Amino acid sequence: MALFGKSRRRERLRAEPFPAQWRRLVETRVPMVARLPAEDQAELLGHARVLLEEKHFEAAGGLLMRDEVRVTIAAQAAVLLVRRDADYFPRLTSIIVYPTGYVAAEATHAEGGVWSEGEEHLLGHTGRDLRALVLAWDEVRAGAADPDDGQNLVLHEFAHQLDFEDGYTDGTPPLDSSAGLRSWTEVLSGELDALRRAADAGDPTVLDPYGAEDPAEFFAVATEAFFERAVDLARHHPRLYEQLRDFYRQDPATWHKPTR
Repeated sequence: MALFGKSRRRERLRAEPFPAQWRRLVETRVPMVARLPAEDQAELLGHARVLLEEKHFEAAGGLLMRDEVRVTIAAQAAVLLVRRDADYFPRLTSIIVYPTGYVAAEATHAEGGVWSEGEEHLLGHTGRDLRALVLAWDEVRAGAADPDDGQNLVLHEFAHQLDFEDGYTDGTPPLDSSAGLRSWTEVLSGELDALRRAADAGDPTVLDPYGAEDPAEFFAVATEAFFERAVDLARHHPRLYEQLRDFYRQDPATWHKPTR
């Protein structure tokens, strides 16, 4: 009964007119949205409306939480939900936003069972059991403003949330079939190995070398490239592009040509 009520509430929110002032924010702050087909744009705004209603946006580090911050984040996150059976990042409750990069405590495991404490400078972070996602606003704003550079913090961190939906952090979000899982594993494993070789050799790549860290980071980096460097990704990594196109059910290589 609770699930039915949630579904009805989301349906109602998606059907409501998107506020004009929020629409203007999307148009000016998230130019990627204008590239989507008109029907997808309308669906995206509905998804953004649900995210704005359901997720708790919290300011930190002296940031003033404004509609500009909330809408810019929600509109980018909603890109990942278009044409999919969206459950709105179910493991996520709160979105915490700092004005700029922040420092977090980090525990590092050394030999002999010894752990050391240190500090890590971050622009964004989320975790499978964290229930929260942390973002640096200046990086969010810059990533949204340039939809062609392959660098988008919101897409990256929310892709991690999709990865978490099956309870694992392994770069494999829930897929529709066992055959799809086998194909995904084969292609992404091979692409990850290739990125590691390119990173070790210092060769330029379409994908951010940070994706060579592990399968989870590879999926997040590949998601950034899929939406922001789609033509290059399809040309140089066609099998990876095909896997992401099937998962996201979108084909951004066919959208408007990049402005850069």
